[in-house]
Amino acid sequence: MDLRLRELRLQEEREFLESVALAEPDGNLEHARGPMGENTLDQSPVEEDRRGSREQAIVPEPLMTDGDWQVPCIPKSPRDANLILEAVKRNEFLRCLGDGQSHPLVESFTLEQRQPGDTVVAEGDDGHTMYIVAEGELSVMQKGRQLRTLLPGDVFGELAVLYNCQRTATVVALSPVQLWALDRQTYRTIVTENAKRRRAEILAGLRGVKPLQGLSDAALSQLLDTAEERTFAPNEMIIQEGDEGRTFFYILSGQVEVTMNVEGREEHIRVLKAGDHFGELALIRNIRRTASCRAEDEVTCIAVAKEDFQELSPMCVREPEAEVQEPPPLPETRCGPVREGPLTRVYLQEFLPVVYKDGEKKGKPVILGTGGFGTVDLVRYPHEGHDYFFALKRLRKDHIVQKRQQAHVLMEKKVLQESHCPFIVSLYGTFRDTRHVYLLLEFCKGGELWAKLREVRYFPEPVAAFCSACVIEALDYLHNQGIVYRDLKPENLMLDGKGYVKLVDFGFAKSLNPGEKTYSFCGTPDYLAPEILRHEGHDYAVDFWMLGVLIFEMIVGRPPFHSSEPEKTYSKILDGIFSFPVSVSEAACSLVAKLCRRRPGQRLGTTGNGIRAIRKHRWFSAISWKKLALRQIEAPTKAMLKMGYPYANFRRYSVPGEVPEEEFSGWDAEF
Repeated sequence: MDLRLRELRLQEEREFLESVALAEPDGNLEHARGPMGENTLDQSPVEEDRRGSREQAIVPEPLMTDGDWQVPCIPKSPRDANLILEAVKRNEFLRCLGDGQSHPLVESFTLEQRQPGDTVVAEGDDGHTMYIVAEGELSVMQKGRQLRTLLPGDVFGELAVLYNCQRTATVVALSPVQLWALDRQTYRTIVTENAKRRRAEILAGLRGVKPLQGLSDAALSQLLDTAEERTFAPNEMIIQEGDEGRTFFYILSGQVEVTMNVEGREEHIRVLKAGDHFGELALIRNIRRTASCRAEDEVTCIAVAKEDFQELSPMCVREPEAEVQEPPPLPETRCGPVREGPLTRVYLQEFLPVVYKDGEKKGKPVILGTGGFGTVDLVRYPHEGHDYFFALKRLRKDHIVQKRQQAHVLMEKKVLQESHCPFIVSLYGTFRDTRHVYLLLEFCKGGELWAKLREVRYFPEPVAAFCSACVIEALDYLHNQGIVYRDLKPENLMLDGKGYVKLVDFGFAKSLNPGEKTYSFCGTPDYLAPEILRHEGHDYAVDFWMLGVLIFEMIVGRPPFHSSEPEKTYSKILDGIFSFPVSVSEAACSLVAKLCRRRPGQRLGTTGNGIRAIRKHRWFSAISWKKLALRQIEAPTKAMLKMGYPYANFRRYSVPGEVPEEEFSGWDAEF
């Protein structure tokens, strides 16, 4: 077993080093940023135009709300239905759908025909549709080079139904071709509506379970998040009389026979069906199983582990929880000396661009970062003989409207405006004109944590623990405000002048009520939680999953679920299988493993003690949380900061030359 584990680690290291070397033409590891390769047909959109970047974040797309639009329903012959169903089951992504979605998914495929020489998808185009070959042959080419031939039953372009992506290969018909096509809007509608309906049905059934009566909707939702779906074959024994009780079961489908040993013979007691439950008695009384349960036919159950059931069920007696001294409340004042003084009444024109004073870009404006929606500029505000520096986030209104991101931009403004936390970047004001909206932000002169990580490849564990502790403080604050962050990664963490970490970029933040789920498909591929990939609905637990991935990347130098192909990355995430290098401490392994559990309700941070359980983990034993909250710890990251001009810790970018179109829809009236 040790040999196999070592081989797995070596293989992961080889894949990572190969992908990093390919990220730059000269193979320079210092500047390579991409542990993600590209799919042969699709790749995710580049939200930020940064040289050597990893595959960029997937922007959430709102579902169409046009009342006239309906999911297509195209009757299929048994042969066609079987071809589609088998192709879906073989696909790494689509087979994640439950059986309840198979029929509506099959019925929604539409038939398209192509003639020899026709291009079905072209390299570089935006992808919106996946295809299954019904008849004929097609050629897959990349940069003019033949890759393979597609035959009936083959699937291509499947990433396009998950998120907006660019085709990285061209597919041309070699003969008359018939294709079954499914677009992203249809796929997302089916998946999302089915997930909502199914979850509502299960929660409604659980409300009628006597041992769970009295639980709030939020607690019942948490219980379901801890559960796993299990399927048992006909005649398979589910519970054996006399065994230790470890699981509570709620039947979704099938029938279960209950028997009991009476004077040496097995006596039939009753038959349980969908909506019934069993196994709770041994958990409530802490006794062994008093009866046997066997599947009469194929049975599917929701299974809740003993620890999770006992923690939440009102009928289980729990030891009183020891009182935990909470850290003092975070200061209410915002960072920076200028909030109450010179910035009380200012105009956009009063902020002057900072220009480079050295190098090839001498005299040109300093750009701290670029993205698909605009840039972040370094600006200064002269006041009483002093220059105060700020980061001015400039977002293109035409692109925001085109990508339907108005709600997310307004949410970012709202979250930043209402946040008063030293571990979250400060917002000092907002502006707008006919082409842009602007967010005037605190300037974090230490630059991106990602850049520092790439310089040294990985951090010593004490440095990673300090950075993670800052992130935990930020997440705790946001979650208490009812905000899930959803895009945690080193690129979204900045270092201030003291080396403290601050959370930035709240474009994916979402307001949630307790027990509520959201169904957007968004995030950074390496960091996506399983429930996002499965479209099951997600909540605050995704932030704890991403925290585990972040810690792993900081101490290892690559994400835990890494592959050069997105499909394989997603398969690893769904399997939850990863390994640690031998150099990683046992405490770090324990923490990451508890944060990256597949079931969201089982992750550290979501259980009884909440985020306090993360703070109390032994990996953070050297952290004084009280001193951290008061910023009284000497940051170990401070040694990484470069001295000199204000932009010394930032990469240099070119100024975009394109002038955006004017936009007058009025969605930005609050800016």
